[in-house]
Amino acid sequence: MAPTIPPPSVPIPAATPVTVPADSSLWDRVSNWVSENKAVVYTIAGVSVVITTAGVVYYLRKGSEQKESGPKLSKKERRKKKQAEKEEAEKTATAPKTEEAAPTQPKAAAVESADELPEIDEESVVRLSEEERKAYAAKLKELGNKAYGSKDFNKAIDLYSKAIICKPDPVYFSNRAACHNALAQWEQVVADTTAALKLDPHYVKALNRRANAYDQLSRYSDALLDFTASCIIDGFRNEQSAQAVERLLKKFAENKAKEILETKPPKLPSSTFVGNYLQSFRSKPRPEGLEDSVELSEETGLGQMQVGLKHLESKTGTGYEEGAAAFKKALDLGELGPHEALAYNLRGTFHCLMGKHEEALADLSKSIELDPAMTQSYIKRASMNLELGHPDKAEEDFNAAIEQNAEDPDIYYHRAQLHFIKGEFAEAAKDYQKSIDLDSDFIFSHIQLGVTQYKMGSIASSMATFRRCMKNFDQTPDVYNYYGELLLDQNKFQEAIEKFDTAIALEKETKPMCMNVLPLINKALALFQWKQDYAEAEQLCEKALIIDPECDIAVATMAQLLLQQGKVVEALKFFERAAELARTEGELVNALSYAEATRTQIQVQENYPELASKLQGMSGGPGMR
Repeated sequence: MAPTIPPPSVPIPAATPVTVPADSSLWDRVSNWVSENKAVVYTIAGVSVVITTAGVVYYLRKGSEQKESGPKLSKKERRKKKQAEKEEAEKTATAPKTEEAAPTQPKAAAVESADELPEIDEESVVRLSEEERKAYAAKLKELGNKAYGSKDFNKAIDLYSKAIICKPDPVYFSNRAACHNALAQWEQVVADTTAALKLDPHYVKALNRRANAYDQLSRYSDALLDFTASCIIDGFRNEQSAQAVERLLKKFAENKAKEILETKPPKLPSSTFVGNYLQSFRSKPRPEGLEDSVELSEETGLGQMQVGLKHLESKTGTGYEEGAAAFKKALDLGELGPHEALAYNLRGTFHCLMGKHEEALADLSKSIELDPAMTQSYIKRASMNLELGHPDKAEEDFNAAIEQNAEDPDIYYHRAQLHFIKGEFAEAAKDYQKSIDLDSDFIFSHIQLGVTQYKMGSIASSMATFRRCMKNFDQTPDVYNYYGELLLDQNKFQEAIEKFDTAIALEKETKPMCMNVLPLINKALALFQWKQDYAEAEQLCEKALIIDPECDIAVATMAQLLLQQGKVVEALKFFERAAELARTEGELVNALSYAEATRTQIQVQENYPELASKLQGMSGGPGMR
């Protein structure tokens, strides 16, 4: 479980190593529930499933090493036992191998080629005895195998077809499917493997062949279901099938995400997300001429700027939406004078938050053109370039901002975020410290410095930084929330929950109308990890969603809690809701992967109910691993 990154400069795309919604560490814990080295196992009517970070599903395989029962041996006894086992192994290795008896087959006529067989068709086969049919079918299969080995696939198809006429057998259908597979005749592969599976629903080779054909036909959900069933039936002995599940989930989610994003209307993310982004910049007083004491008509550009800034100060979802609309209207009305650069900056900010990248870049560039001294526009454009996967351009923007005003602490704070994301923790720590030296009153520079120290392995320094924060910023809820996360990472559950409780109380006291819900979600996760207290964890997530219905992290956490309890249908609804709330392609792919994985569990349970008891035995029962 990664330690927290405080409010980021901007969300990072999926291509980068850190996914940053409103709070990246929460996403880390939602996606990778216990820690980076442990997966979550949940049980659905006895079906145990492992979830990994990308929403990928792996059904739980029984460990190959089992602890031996019986009394514990001394060192001397263990050495003697080991030597005896070694000697026995050497004897076995040098012993002559006895050949296994081949399975008895019905005696067929002595024929060496298909030409020597009688004509086989629907009419002639009825004149053959049952024993003759079996014998000819076996011979036709053998000849089909030879033709297949010689890559004469059409001849092999003909031979397998005649074998099927003699004796409809799942192996013959599957072998004919293999020929169609070699010829890239995917629909025929599906038809033959489906016929094989009607005769033997647990025929793994047929399942894998049909899954591959579905994959080639872009029927990813069907392919995923077949590969998943194959993994269960085969006891996870086939690594390729397990890897195919992961690959198909990713492929399905990426294709679906592109379809959704093409038609999805832009909208602001949750108020928690927007608030965390805006507060990552130091607050400044209203520009001269836009204060509430100045009377301005709302029918003017300046009046709309005044309205927009007032809405931002409300720190509510509605306020952010109305503020965004006001800044757009202000630019439409024009005549903004010296505030035009600020108007483009703010409209660009909300374009960025809505994922309208090109519009955001255009607005921020226009703001810089109008007022090169407005360093915040460089910083926000750097954040946009970072989100679009252009760290070099982001670095150029930071350097340009420093040329304009080397004493602006926001520059160093946000540049430190770039270093942090790239894993350059020493450089990040320097920039956070520089930001603190220029302005020690900005809490997030202190918090992020403590997190960076933690990531560098300087646990004592990190804890000391947070203790100073609690002393100097004792009424700031974020300090307790983020400190609690680091305590939770160390499995200090009681202390972590105490910090989350303090953060929740301060949020209610200091921001009753715009409470940050992250401490509620953190506490829910802590209670689950510590006591498996599903009931209270769910209640905390429900409270978070009442306060901020658009909070994607709360939705995803609730989905995982339901999944842990085997409430798969309910969990699926929350994963689908998380996909609706996703702002970037990376977030959407992640949510869709979880949703499709969960949907597959429901289908497996419906299509293969008899596998539940088998998996129950493999998993050793439900629980966390």
